[in-house]
Amino acid sequence: MLLSMIILIPLNYNASLETKRVEGLFVAGQTNGSSGYEEAAAQGLMAGINAALKLQKKEPMILPRTSSYIGVLIDDLVTKGTKEPYRMFTSRAEHRLNLRHDTSDKRLIKWGYEVGLVSEEKYSRYFFKEKQIEEIKELLRHRRLKEKEASSFELKRHINKDFYHIVKDPYINLKDLVNIDPKLNASKVILEQVELDIKYEGYINRQKDLIRKMSNLELIKLPLDFNYEIDGLSREAREKFVKIQPANLAQASRVSGVRNTDIQVLLIYFSNPKNKVVLNLDL
Repeated sequence: MLLSMIILIPLNYNASLETKRVEGLFVAGQTNGSSGYEEAAAQGLMAGINAALKLQKKEPMILPRTSSYIGVLIDDLVTKGTKEPYRMFTSRAEHRLNLRHDTSDKRLIKWGYEVGLVSEEKYSRYFFKEKQIEEIKELLRHRRLKEKEASSFELKRHINKDFYHIVKDPYINLKDLVNIDPKLNASKVILEQVELDIKYEGYINRQKDLIRKMSNLELIKLPLDFNYEIDGLSREAREKFVKIQPANLAQASRVSGVRNTDIQVLLIYFSNPKNKVVLNLDL
């Protein structure tokens, strides 16, 4: 039996996976040029959610690439397109440290709750877990290591220091401190997240700063069906923007072949009040 597959061009979709040419048509899966069951399932989930929201006359749910691999997958497809089967490799995400498996609920549970996919009970359990995590961190901040408790060479270097900063030492595990003070004991899931949060705090904060700046660009919406006849914009950028019609400045910055100077031209252009975009950004 001869099988054939229709490959559509995802550059013609909005980030909701609704086609730009046919309103109300949502497309997902291998027809978008992706490969793999997980990739297809992720697109199907988002297309289904947004089709339902469309029927309810609600805004679409667009997961940012800074908070989910699904967001990276869809943003890549609708912004860059693909000339070969697309697989969702973790290396495609710029903010992988922010996409740890143990923080998936922190990043995504609110989205699921708002569209009715997360129950009230599960949502409450999430807040209880976050409360436990913060309580352990607070105990670590106020507990100091006494000389008689330093039983190893690694611990002796931290006498009189608070436990929170001791955890940052790569040669010390949180479990070592739990053995000293059983009040710090909690479930394996809680302790693992607390330890990772503290050990990578510096890197995480730097990444959050980059994400904040990128989020500012997400706020700068670009008009649909715009001709991009703007002085200073390169011909390549103009042609690609007209073809892709990016939804915002952040998406425009990720289009292949676009230079930083092109994004600066757009930023200056849409900073002009007569172009109906008012900016108040701390970039």
